[in-house]
Amino acid sequence: SPRPGAGGTGGAMAASPSALRRAGNEEFRRGQYGPAAALYTRALELLEASGNGASRAGTGAGGRAPGDPLSRLCPGAGDAAAEERSVLLANRAACHLKDGACSLCVADCTGALELVPFGVKPLLRRAAAYEALERYPLAYVDYKTVLQVDCSIQAAHDGVNRMTKVLLEKDGVNWRQKLPPIPTVPVSAQTRWSGPSAGAPGANTPPAPRGEPGESMPLGWALSPVPQKDQAAAGTERARTLKEEGNELVKKGNHKKAVEKYSESLKLHQECATYTNRALCYLTLKQYKEAVQDCTEALRLDPKNVKALYRRAQALKELKDYKSSIADIKSLLKTEPKNTAALRLLQELNRA
Repeated sequence: SPRPGAGGTGGAMAASPSALRRAGNEEFRRGQYGPAAALYTRALELLEASGNGASRAGTGAGGRAPGDPLSRLCPGAGDAAAEERSVLLANRAACHLKDGACSLCVADCTGALELVPFGVKPLLRRAAAYEALERYPLAYVDYKTVLQVDCSIQAAHDGVNRMTKVLLEKDGVNWRQKLPPIPTVPVSAQTRWSGPSAGAPGANTPPAPRGEPGESMPLGWALSPVPQKDQAAAGTERARTLKEEGNELVKKGNHKKAVEKYSESLKLHQECATYTNRALCYLTLKQYKEAVQDCTEALRLDPKNVKALYRRAQALKELKDYKSSIADIKSLLKTEPKNTAALRLLQELNRA
């Protein structure tokens, strides 16, 4: 029999929250982040209605209003419902992050963490959103908190290293004195040595947008035996070959095929240049939302990347989001004040 909700948001009215979540996960995997977010919102509304009969989870396009205290959503619900709501909010946050709606992502992650403190996925997603919003001290705190929960998560190590570099450059040698307090994670919430069951409640969540090694697996992913360096090296090498094949296809003007090569490459190894190359293809193919998403991913890996800022500004201009486009160009010009292409685009934007 067909799965409830799988046919999109319209047919999902009578589905259960878990069926809606699964349908949302399917949409997410297909890159349909708006429809996925709508399904997660519907599931949150159902959970809330079953908890207290009042539907407040659907405030606005993103679901609940960012300021709503999550403790007031379904006050009578038990731990299982709280866990389910936390997963749904974390999933919806992933959609917001992919769509570049970083403030909504922060709001949903904060809601998820109020319900289930120290969840790795919402912490990582909120850190990524803070990073994209250039709120580097808060991003640093979230990445450090993740490492207290599970010290083997590479995405968090990478995030800490990036934030350390940015904050040292911005605030000098005393940058640590300006940080907000880093919460102490209780031993009960530390999962670094636990098995797959540690992530059971989130096992059906969509992959984290940062592409950390455990994308679609439960939290115990890090416990597979470590001597896989050869495998990792082979994966990186294969990713490079695929990227080069993509570059050749771009030179021949075959942007659609190039997108496929870059996508295969990114599954094996997340690299800034591969994201900006695929973004260029998306711009040529007039897939502007996808171009924005790729540039956002690239900027997460390299916050000052000139190509990513320029290409995202181009895509945002086409989407008529002139304010965000101008902000990207101004960020670019801080790094390269005489970049003629950027100055030309800024002139066009000021006339728009």
